[in-house]
Formats: sequence, C-alpha cells, structure tokens
Amino acid sequence: MPVLELSDASLYYLQEGRGPDIVWVPGGDNVAADWADQFDFFSSQFRNTSFDPRGAGQTVSRRDPPWSIADMARNCADLIGAVCEPPVVVVGLSMGSLVTLQMALGYPDLVSLAIPMGAAQKPTGFCRDWMIAEVEFRKNGGRLPLEFAIHHYGAFMYPSEVLGNDQLWSKLRPFVERSYGDRAGEFLVAQWQACIDFDVTDRLPSCRVPIHIIGFSQDLQAPPRFGEEAAQLAGNGHFHLLNGLGHLSLAGHKPEVVNECIARIIADASQSDRR
Repeated sequence: MPVLELSDASLYYLQEGRGPDIVWVPGGDNVAADWADQFDFFSSQFRNTSFDPRGAGQTVSRRDPPWSIADMARNCADLIGAVCEPPVVVVGLSMGSLVTLQMALGYPDLVSLAIPMGAAQKPTGFCRDWMIAEVEFRKNGGRLPLEFAIHHYGAFMYPSEVLGNDQLWSKLRPFVERSYGDRAGEFLVAQWQACIDFDVTDRLPSCRVPIHIIGFSQDLQAPPRFGEEAAQLAGNGHFHLLNGLGHLSLAGHKPEVVNECIARIIADASQSDRR
C-alpha cells in the first residue's frame, strides 16, 4: 500500500501511468480510487497521482480536527514534492477544487496549471447554508439511515438524466453508497467545515498560475455561476461550462465529456507555453 509518511499523517496515495504529472484532488467524502475513470483515460500519456484526503479512505491523520483547506493543500504539496516532478497539473473537484485553488495560490512553483471543477472562491447563499445545516445536524448527533443517505446525496451528485433513468441510477447507486452511505459524522464535519471557512476572494486577483475552472450546468452543490465568478476574479482565469452534467458526472455518468474537456485545456496550455 503506497503511503507517504508526514509529520502528522500517513497519506495514502495511488499513482499510475507515465509522462507529465497530473495530480487529482478528491472532493469531500471521496477518495483517490474515485478518479478511476480519469486514470484510465489519461494513463497512456500522463502519470496520474491522487490521495485519500484527511477524514476519508485509508489516510490516517495523527492530528484531530479541525483541519483547513490549507492543511489539505500542504499535504498535496508534500506528495507532489515526494513522488512527482513539479510543476504539475492539479485537478480537483468540490472540496478538491478549493484545494486546487489553494495550491495555485500557495505553491505556484509546484503548479503549472490548475483545473478546479465545481469551484467557488468562497461558499455563499444556499450552498453555504446547506453545508452549515449538514454540519449542525451531525454535531447534534444526527445520522442518516443508509437508504436515506444514498438518495439524499445522490440527488446532489447527479443530474436529472441520471435520476430519471433507472439503468443509470442502478449503475451509479453503488458509488453513492460507497461515498456517503456510512459516513463518519466527525470526519464529514471536519471536511465540510473546512469548505465553509474557505475564502480566497482577496487573493485570486494576484494569482498568475493559469486557472481553468470547469462548471456543470446541473450542479446543485456548486452552481456554475460561482465558478464563473471565481474565474473572472482570478489573475489568469478561464471558465468552461459543460451542459447537462452534475457535480459528480465525471464518475460513471459522462466521464468522457469531462476527460475530453480537461485534455483540451491541458493541450491548449501546453501549446501556449511553447509559444
């Protein structure tokens, strides 16, 4: 089992493929293995690395919460320094998109290109209120029964095309169950509180790392307007909208659409660097 020993954690990671490095940062409640569709697509041309963030999967934190997005970015930076050849492309989803933004701001020498998906410079409105409500529910001892958790989070993860298609839902339901079906409340609180506290509004304009934010038109967790605003705010920001996709469509629903968009962004950035 590949593990990077840090001062306060044993960071579990996966690495496959050969070539320039892409580092994939999971969202809240997700793990390195959830990037399987991306590893399969990119491994013929890139070396792909991902890790289980604190509070999920096989990573063991020897420091109790609270944790911040900056803490998770520091873990990502340590991993890049240990097993990659920087600067690297960093791609993140949801909580991982915040880590990706933090990487571009805090570790610009390690990041050649940042691709956050389902991103925002800070949580606002319904999204912030929803995360606060989830955190308070867990802090008060709340625990969702398995079947309720699957359907509660499934509606936030996938678009109406999945929810209205019995075959698609049957295919993707096990993924939802694996991520959210039996979630430890303490660690959910720790990850989601880090997202609630995140705010890089004042820092993004000075960032010179190219930031290409991908939004999904049917994303309930991070409506695409937030990503577009963050891209406009960034010093070298760009925005890409994928229609008909939801927050987790890159896993099992339409990974090919997301993968092809990421591949185009990387190719265009590479051509721009050569010019």
